[in-house]
Amino acid sequence: MDFITLLFLALGLCFDTFAVSVSCGLVMNRIIFMQAVRIALMMAVFQGMTPLIGWLAGSSIAKYITSFDHWLAFGLLLVIGARMIYESFRHEEKKNFDPLNLGTLVGLSLATSIDALIIGVSLAFVRVNIYFAVIVIASVTFIASMLGMLFGKKTGERFSKKLEIAGGLAIILIGLKILLQHLLQS
Repeated sequence: MDFITLLFLALGLCFDTFAVSVSCGLVMNRIIFMQAVRIALMMAVFQGMTPLIGWLAGSSIAKYITSFDHWLAFGLLLVIGARMIYESFRHEEKKNFDPLNLGTLVGLSLATSIDALIIGVSLAFVRVNIYFAVIVIASVTFIASMLGMLFGKKTGERFSKKLEIAGGLAIILIGLKILLQHLLQS
């Protein structure tokens, strides 16, 4: 697999991460650089490691994962998106949705990287340097996540409540997209 194809693959995998990161920037419109790095790094690690895990597992595990991966991603994103929408209606001092919370961050990272696991399985059947692929995928994801949080932070200052609702809806729609893609392909 050539570098350009790998780059497009990495870009395709990070769209969900970008949208989730925009939502994180909306929720934490006063996010500081090191907090953004923590979120982006977690997203990048998950997005980079799941293809490696998929590649290592190979096709023998694919039949087990493909039967429920879309439901898992949908469920996680639905819960996280619904919680964001719910929190947007609460008073500022009562908001407690925290993308920096380890459980929330792991959930976000896992939900946005499940498709990368299946991609990793398919990479086992093509000629690719998996370690280079992991570096490219993780790097692109890190950059997309940082840009997403910056975008969310900048727009959140002007349109915070509406954009927080839109961010929650976007997360739910990403989960729905993942679910529908898999169900329609079956």
